Amino acid sequence: MRSISRVLGISINTVTKLLVEAGLACQEFHDLSVWGIQARHIECDEIWSFCYAKDHNVPRARGVIDSAGDVWTWTALDRDSKLLLCWLTGSRDAAAAKLFMSDLQSRLATRVQITTDGHPAYPDAILNAFGRSVDYATLVGTSKRRVLGNPDMSQVRTTGVERHNLTMRMSMRRFTRRTNAYSKTVRNHAHSLALFVTWYNWVRPHKSLSRPYATTPAMAAGLTTSLHDMEWLLEIIDDRTEVRKSYRSN
Repeated sequence: MRSISRVLGISINTVTKLLVEAGLACQEFHDLSVWGIQARHIECDEIWSFCYAKDHNVPRARGVIDSAGDVWTWTALDRDSKLLLCWLTGSRDAAAAKLFMSDLQSRLATRVQITTDGHPAYPDAILNAFGRSVDYATLVGTSKRRVLGNPDMSQVRTTGVERHNLTMRMSMRRFTRRTNAYSKTVRNHAHSLALFVTWYNWVRPHKSLSRPYATTPAMAAGLTTSLHDMEWLLEIIDDRTEVRKSYRSN
Protein backbone atom coordinates (compact mmCIF):
# COMPACT_ATOMS: atom_id res chain seq x y z
CA MET A 1 0.00 0.00 0.00
CA ARG A 2 2.92 2.36 0.64
CA SER A 3 4.05 1.96 -2.96
CA ILE A 4 0.58 2.98 -4.14
CA SER A 5 0.71 5.95 -1.80
CA ARG A 6 4.07 7.05 -3.25
CA VAL A 7 3.11 6.53 -6.91
CA LEU A 8 -0.15 8.45 -6.59
CA GLY A 9 1.15 11.04 -4.16
CA ILE A 10 -1.59 10.47 -1.60
CA SER A 11 -1.56 9.73 2.10
CA ILE A 12 -1.08 6.14 3.26
CA ASN A 13 -4.08 6.73 5.54
CA THR A 14 -6.22 7.40 2.46
CA VAL A 15 -5.08 4.17 0.84
CA THR A 16 -5.76 2.25 4.05
CA LYS A 17 -9.23 3.78 4.33
CA LEU A 18 -10.01 2.70 0.76
CA LEU A 19 -8.81 -0.84 1.53
CA VAL A 20 -11.11 -1.01 4.56
CA GLU A 21 -14.10 0.23 2.54
CA ALA A 22 -13.33 -2.22 -0.27
CA GLY A 23 -12.92 -5.14 2.13
CA LEU A 24 -16.17 -4.45 3.96
CA ALA A 25 -18.08 -4.02 0.70
CA CYS A 26 -16.70 -7.26 -0.74
CA GLN A 27 -17.39 -9.22 2.45
CA GLU A 28 -21.00 -8.01 2.50
CA PHE A 29 -21.41 -8.81 -1.20
CA HIS A 30 -20.04 -12.33 -0.66
CA ASP A 31 -22.37 -12.98 2.27
CA LEU A 32 -25.39 -11.84 0.25
CA SER A 33 -24.44 -13.64 -2.97
CA VAL A 34 -22.71 -16.91 -2.17
CA TRP A 35 -25.31 -19.21 -0.66
CA GLY A 36 -27.59 -22.04 -1.81
CA ILE A 37 -24.64 -23.57 -3.68
CA GLN A 38 -25.29 -26.94 -5.34
CA ALA A 39 -21.88 -28.50 -4.96
CA ARG A 40 -20.70 -32.12 -4.93
CA HIS A 41 -17.07 -32.07 -3.82
CA ILE A 42 -15.58 -29.57 -1.37
CA GLU A 43 -11.87 -29.36 -0.63
CA CYS A 44 -10.65 -27.55 2.50
CA ASP A 45 -7.21 -26.42 3.58
CA GLU A 46 -5.36 -23.81 5.63
CA ILE A 47 -2.73 -21.36 4.40
CA TRP A 48 -0.15 -19.74 6.69
CA SER A 49 0.85 -16.08 6.85
CA PHE A 50 1.76 -13.66 9.62
CA CYS A 51 0.83 -10.24 10.93
CA TYR A 52 3.35 -7.66 12.17
CA ALA A 53 5.90 -10.37 13.07
CA LYS A 54 6.28 -14.13 12.90
CA ASP A 55 5.50 -16.00 16.11
CA HIS A 56 9.13 -16.62 17.01
CA ASN A 57 9.98 -12.92 16.50
CA VAL A 58 7.09 -11.47 18.52
CA PRO A 59 8.97 -11.43 21.88
CA ARG A 60 11.73 -9.28 20.30
CA ALA A 61 9.45 -7.02 18.22
CA ARG A 62 9.10 -3.32 19.10
CA GLY A 63 5.69 -1.84 19.69
CA VAL A 64 4.10 -5.25 19.26
CA ILE A 65 0.31 -5.39 18.86
CA ASP A 66 -2.09 -7.95 20.37
CA SER A 67 -2.78 -9.70 17.06
CA ALA A 68 0.88 -10.08 16.07
CA GLY A 69 2.13 -13.48 15.07
CA ASP A 70 1.11 -16.32 12.81
CA VAL A 71 -2.21 -15.98 10.98
CA TRP A 72 -4.01 -18.88 9.32
CA THR A 73 -6.60 -18.59 6.56
CA TRP A 74 -9.04 -21.49 6.20
CA THR A 75 -10.37 -21.97 2.66
CA ALA A 76 -13.18 -24.10 1.17
CA LEU A 77 -13.22 -24.66 -2.60
CA ASP A 78 -15.94 -26.17 -4.78
CA ARG A 79 -13.88 -28.55 -6.93
CA ASP A 80 -16.15 -28.39 -9.98
CA SER A 81 -16.85 -24.66 -10.28
CA LYS A 82 -13.59 -23.52 -8.57
CA LEU A 83 -15.74 -21.18 -6.44
CA LEU A 84 -14.23 -20.18 -3.10
CA LEU A 85 -17.29 -20.68 -0.92
CA CYS A 86 -15.92 -19.27 2.31
CA TRP A 87 -12.77 -18.42 4.21
CA LEU A 88 -11.80 -17.55 7.76
CA THR A 89 -8.76 -15.68 9.05
CA GLY A 90 -7.49 -16.38 12.53
CA SER A 91 -5.90 -19.16 14.52
CA ARG A 92 -5.56 -22.84 13.59
CA ASP A 93 -7.45 -24.27 16.54
CA ALA A 94 -10.72 -26.13 17.15
CA ALA A 95 -12.75 -22.96 17.75
CA ALA A 96 -11.72 -21.50 14.39
CA ALA A 97 -12.45 -24.82 12.67
CA LYS A 98 -16.00 -24.88 14.07
CA LEU A 99 -16.70 -21.29 12.93
CA PHE A 100 -15.32 -22.08 9.48
CA MET A 101 -17.35 -25.27 9.01
CA SER A 102 -20.52 -23.65 10.31
CA ASP A 103 -20.12 -20.91 7.68
CA LEU A 104 -19.49 -23.49 4.96
CA GLN A 105 -22.55 -25.55 5.88
CA SER A 106 -24.80 -22.48 5.77
CA ARG A 107 -23.84 -21.79 2.14
CA LEU A 108 -24.62 -25.25 0.76
CA ALA A 109 -27.92 -26.55 -0.61
CA THR A 110 -26.88 -30.17 -1.20
CA ARG A 111 -25.17 -33.03 0.56
CA VAL A 112 -21.48 -32.84 -0.27
CA GLN A 113 -18.31 -34.85 -0.01
CA ILE A 114 -15.58 -33.02 1.90
CA THR A 115 -11.87 -33.75 1.75
CA THR A 116 -9.34 -32.23 4.17
CA ASP A 117 -5.83 -32.93 5.33
CA GLY A 118 -5.19 -34.66 8.64
CA HIS A 119 -5.53 -31.58 10.85
CA PRO A 120 -7.21 -32.94 14.04
CA ALA A 121 -9.60 -29.98 14.38
CA TYR A 122 -11.57 -30.93 11.26
CA PRO A 123 -13.55 -34.07 12.27
CA ASP A 124 -15.32 -32.58 15.29
CA ALA A 125 -15.93 -29.29 13.45
CA ILE A 126 -17.50 -31.06 10.45
CA LEU A 127 -19.62 -33.32 12.68
CA ASN A 128 -20.76 -30.28 14.68
CA ALA A 129 -21.77 -28.34 11.53
CA PHE A 130 -23.15 -31.11 9.29
CA GLY A 131 -24.14 -33.88 11.67
CA ARG A 132 -24.30 -37.13 9.72
CA SER A 133 -25.50 -35.41 6.53
CA VAL A 134 -22.07 -35.33 4.92
CA ASP A 135 -19.53 -37.65 3.31
CA TYR A 136 -16.09 -36.88 4.67
CA ALA A 137 -12.61 -38.32 4.19
CA THR A 138 -9.07 -37.18 4.92
CA LEU A 139 -5.95 -37.33 2.79
CA VAL A 140 -2.54 -37.41 4.46
CA GLY A 141 0.27 -37.90 1.97
CA THR A 142 -1.09 -40.77 -0.12
CA SER A 143 -3.14 -42.28 2.71
CA LYS A 144 -6.93 -41.89 2.47
CA ARG A 145 -9.26 -42.44 5.43
CA ARG A 146 -13.06 -42.52 5.59
CA VAL A 147 -14.33 -40.45 8.54
CA LEU A 148 -18.07 -39.77 8.09
CA GLY A 149 -20.79 -41.01 5.76
CA ASN A 150 -19.94 -42.90 2.61
CA PRO A 151 -17.38 -40.87 0.63
CA ASP A 152 -16.26 -42.01 -2.81
CA MET A 153 -12.63 -42.78 -2.06
CA SER A 154 -11.63 -42.28 -5.70
CA GLN A 155 -12.64 -38.63 -5.31
CA VAL A 156 -10.58 -37.96 -2.18
CA ARG A 157 -8.04 -35.30 -3.08
CA THR A 158 -7.06 -31.74 -2.16
CA THR A 159 -5.09 -30.70 -5.24
CA GLY A 160 -7.68 -28.09 -6.21
CA VAL A 161 -7.65 -26.15 -2.94
CA GLU A 162 -3.86 -26.46 -2.64
CA ARG A 163 -3.50 -24.97 -6.13
CA HIS A 164 -5.91 -22.22 -5.17
CA ASN A 165 -3.87 -21.42 -2.07
CA LEU A 166 -0.83 -21.07 -4.34
CA THR A 167 -2.83 -18.58 -6.42
CA MET A 168 -3.47 -16.62 -3.23
CA ARG A 169 0.25 -16.55 -2.43
CA MET A 170 1.13 -15.47 -5.96
CA SER A 171 -1.62 -12.80 -6.11
CA MET A 172 -1.16 -11.15 -2.69
CA ARG A 173 2.24 -10.08 -1.41
CA ARG A 174 0.88 -10.28 2.12
CA PHE A 175 1.14 -14.06 1.76
CA THR A 176 4.73 -14.13 0.49
CA ARG A 177 6.82 -16.10 2.97
CA ARG A 178 9.93 -13.86 2.94
CA THR A 179 8.85 -10.27 2.45
CA ASN A 180 8.50 -6.86 4.07
CA ALA A 181 5.00 -6.51 2.60
CA TYR A 182 3.32 -8.53 5.34
CA SER A 183 0.10 -7.28 6.94
CA LYS A 184 0.60 -4.93 9.86
CA THR A 185 -2.86 -5.67 11.31
CA VAL A 186 -5.17 -8.68 11.04
CA ARG A 187 -8.01 -6.34 10.10
CA ASN A 188 -6.23 -5.12 6.96
CA HIS A 189 -5.22 -8.69 6.19
CA ALA A 190 -8.89 -9.74 6.26
CA HIS A 191 -10.00 -6.80 4.11
CA SER A 192 -7.37 -7.62 1.50
CA LEU A 193 -8.60 -11.21 1.44
CA ALA A 194 -12.22 -10.18 0.92
CA LEU A 195 -11.21 -8.00 -2.02
CA PHE A 196 -9.16 -10.84 -3.54
CA VAL A 197 -11.96 -13.40 -3.16
CA THR A 198 -14.52 -11.21 -4.90
CA TRP A 199 -12.09 -10.59 -7.75
CA TYR A 200 -11.23 -14.30 -7.94
CA ASN A 201 -14.85 -15.53 -7.89
CA TRP A 202 -16.50 -12.91 -10.08
CA VAL A 203 -13.90 -11.12 -12.26
CA ARG A 204 -10.98 -13.43 -13.03
CA PRO A 205 -11.77 -16.09 -15.69
CA HIS A 206 -10.50 -19.49 -14.57
CA LYS A 207 -8.38 -21.22 -17.19
CA SER A 208 -9.74 -24.68 -16.44
CA LEU A 209 -13.30 -23.40 -17.00
CA SER A 210 -12.73 -21.01 -19.91
CA ARG A 211 -13.58 -23.27 -22.83
CA PRO A 212 -15.13 -22.39 -25.21
CA TYR A 213 -15.52 -18.93 -23.59
CA ALA A 214 -14.16 -17.04 -20.58
CA THR A 215 -15.85 -18.31 -17.42
CA THR A 216 -15.45 -17.26 -13.80
CA PRO A 217 -16.13 -19.52 -10.81
CA ALA A 218 -19.31 -17.53 -10.07
CA MET A 219 -20.55 -18.23 -13.60
CA ALA A 220 -19.70 -21.93 -13.32
CA ALA A 221 -21.57 -22.12 -10.00
CA GLY A 222 -24.68 -20.54 -11.53
CA LEU A 223 -24.49 -17.34 -9.48
CA THR A 224 -24.33 -15.11 -12.57
CA THR A 225 -24.45 -15.38 -16.35
CA SER A 226 -22.17 -12.38 -16.90
CA LEU A 227 -18.41 -11.95 -17.03
CA HIS A 228 -17.72 -9.03 -14.68
CA ASP A 229 -14.83 -6.57 -14.79
CA MET A 230 -12.97 -4.29 -12.39
CA GLU A 231 -15.39 -1.44 -13.07
CA TRP A 232 -18.18 -3.67 -11.74
CA LEU A 233 -16.12 -4.39 -8.65
CA LEU A 234 -15.53 -0.68 -8.06
CA GLU A 235 -19.28 -0.09 -8.34
CA ILE A 236 -19.88 -2.52 -5.46
CA ILE A 237 -17.49 -0.53 -3.29
CA ASP A 238 -18.92 2.84 -4.36
CA ASP A 239 -22.51 1.70 -3.80
CA ARG A 240 -21.77 0.64 -0.23
CA THR A 241 -19.98 3.92 0.45
CA GLU A 242 -22.94 5.92 -0.87
CA VAL A 243 -25.40 3.91 1.23
CA ARG A 244 -23.34 4.56 4.38
CA LYS A 245 -23.13 8.30 3.60
CA SER A 246 -26.90 8.43 3.05
CA TYR A 247 -27.51 6.59 6.31
CA ARG A 248 -25.30 8.97 8.29
CA SER A 249 -26.93 12.06 6.74
CA ASN A 250 -30.36 10.84 7.81
